[in-house]
Amino acid sequence: MKLRPPRGLRVRLVVAFLLVSALSALITAALTFRQARSAILDRTQDNAVRDLRAQVGSLAPDLPFPPSTRDLRNFTLQLDRAGASRDWRTAASYRNGPAVTAPGTEQRTAVPAALRASVADRVDTVVRQRIERDGSPWLVIGMPVFYAAEPGEERTASGLVVYADFSLDGDKADISALVGAAEAGAVPALGIALVPALFAARRVLRPVRGLRNGAEQIASGELGTRLPVTGHDELSDLTRTFNTMATHLEEDDAELRRMEATARRFAADVAHELRTPLAAMSAVTEVLDEDAHSGILPPDTADAVLLISGETRKLTRMVEDLMEVSRFDAGAAALHPDDVALRTLVEKTLHLRGWQLPPGQVVVDVPEDVRVSVDPRRIDVVLANLIGNGLRHGAPPVVVRARPAPGPDGGTVVVTVTDHGPGIPEDVLPHVFDRFYKADAARTRSEGSGLGLAIAAENVRLHHSTLTAANSPDGGAEFTLALPLSRPDTPRPGAAAEGRP
Repeated sequence: MKLRPPRGLRVRLVVAFLLVSALSALITAALTFRQARSAILDRTQDNAVRDLRAQVGSLAPDLPFPPSTRDLRNFTLQLDRAGASRDWRTAASYRNGPAVTAPGTEQRTAVPAALRASVADRVDTVVRQRIERDGSPWLVIGMPVFYAAEPGEERTASGLVVYADFSLDGDKADISALVGAAEAGAVPALGIALVPALFAARRVLRPVRGLRNGAEQIASGELGTRLPVTGHDELSDLTRTFNTMATHLEEDDAELRRMEATARRFAADVAHELRTPLAAMSAVTEVLDEDAHSGILPPDTADAVLLISGETRKLTRMVEDLMEVSRFDAGAAALHPDDVALRTLVEKTLHLRGWQLPPGQVVVDVPEDVRVSVDPRRIDVVLANLIGNGLRHGAPPVVVRARPAPGPDGGTVVVTVTDHGPGIPEDVLPHVFDRFYKADAARTRSEGSGLGLAIAAENVRLHHSTLTAANSPDGGAEFTLALPLSRPDTPRPGAAAEGRP
């Protein structure tokens, strides 16, 4: 099973604090153990050497030189009896001869060869060596014996070396008790370390949590959010930076809102001021169009008149679109829903714009019994934009199809408008409902204003419905419009009159 790292900054801070505490305690315990172990062993060895030297110093003067094997046996026997408190066993060797032990201790006392070689190399130094014997620690001491020297004279080696070995089980037990005490104190130490760890994590996380809450408030639009600053550490500096950022954001937001409101008001004012002169120009161009088509005007003048009248109509449509957009931006667009037959609404849209001719350029596949609760004027604008785009930028026939929405949403009808043109480029699809967006940037002069689909999307949004654009699997662009169906209990206009005798 794969272990996952702890989640959450609090958990990670506490775990890190405990790990540092445990590591520090472990290192301290290891160093303390090493020093204590060395101190215990050094004390035991020094005491043993001192006791052995004292016994040898008191018994060696009575030993004849050169000593015989019997003399050495008696000498080691006396040393063993003198060291009964330490339970050591001794051996003696004269001039690198065999180590002689007291009677009955030959099997127990065994002098390591390395120790004998070390004593032979350093005849004036006491040599100590720790060894393992039957799984237990032992200490072996090699001590050269010197002749008693007169004051002012150097000591002379007698050639006699005394060896002693004894068990270190008592010291091992003391060291084991020391290890047990360290292990027993480790868990309480970690438990005690948990308290400052939680306290430190709380102090660190409190300003972090405040920053998170402040960021969430800023993201939700509460740009006046400010956080209290306490202390002079890095987190307080971060809080001051956050407050400075929030202040700049609030100032920039206010400036952007002011500029946006000014731009909207400017567009609305310009469109409003242009309506009156454009209305007059449209009336004049209609009269001039009749003269141009009747042949009264010279050909060059007629062409110029037709050009001016076309541009005037285009400008008029653009001003009307700008006025409509300004109503949406100002929240002044009103919705007047009515219960209407969807097929009748589609056919009326085609008839008003003359798209029912020639036959077959627009195919209507809408059931007769589908009724929707919409604002007829606004949905007429939506359908006109979608069908008109299909005729201008796609290829006929443009198919208008309506089907009930699939799934649990039974109160909606899905209307699709599909053409048979090349479709919409993939890089254009995300922007088809943007204002003043045109797929071909080189075609700055076109019949449309770039606001038609944006206005259609706003009208659909006003109905709390959706309008999406995609490419049909069979080719061509496909716009999908969702409209609310009429409720069965909604009275239709004229229903009361139809029920009259």
